[in-house]
Amino acid sequence: MSPRAYKSPRRDAAASATRERIIAAAAAILGAADGVRKFSLEAVAKKAGVTRLTVYNQFGSRRTLMEAVFDERAARGGLYRIAEVMGDPDPRAALLRIVGIFCDFWSSDPGTMGRLHAAGASDPEFDASVRERNERRREVLSVIVRRLAEGRRLTPKALGNLVDVLFALTSFAFFSQLTAGRRTAAAACTMIQQIALDAVKRALDQSAK
Repeated sequence: MSPRAYKSPRRDAAASATRERIIAAAAAILGAADGVRKFSLEAVAKKAGVTRLTVYNQFGSRRTLMEAVFDERAARGGLYRIAEVMGDPDPRAALLRIVGIFCDFWSSDPGTMGRLHAAGASDPEFDASVRERNERRREVLSVIVRRLAEGRRLTPKALGNLVDVLFALTSFAFFSQLTAGRRTAAAACTMIQQIALDAVKRALDQSAK
């Protein structure tokens, strides 16, 4: 019989606190104007007050640490609500709620969001991570569109086009353009919801012809 692994609640709590401190340090670096350029395990370790080996043992790579920061931002920005919304029996209501969730997320820290989305132009690894995250949004919208199209004769191309439109409407780029002036986040969200419904209506009306 192999010996049972010993688990210390105190040690686990300390490891968890260290992990949170590292993620907070990484988020602070990424949130700075030139943060992506300076983002490294060494820089994060220095800011968190730990060794590079500690950061490496916790995350293993720069990409994994990025993902941990994204997960923390997603949780803080309310993206966990998506799971509940996907259970809404009314797909139109679900679509409106999804738009609202992403509006809340994009407006939670627009300065940092903008820098993170712009960073991909100079950092392929970072760009790949952001694109992967955005594709999860596309998958959510694809599920909703398929539910909206139930009983309709939408071609695969028409379904794909509708998903592409909704994907663009719920992007940070579109939201930031609408809020670049004096328009509030709430007003922009209402506009996006209405445009999304109009796009769905046009697609469904075309299928009935």
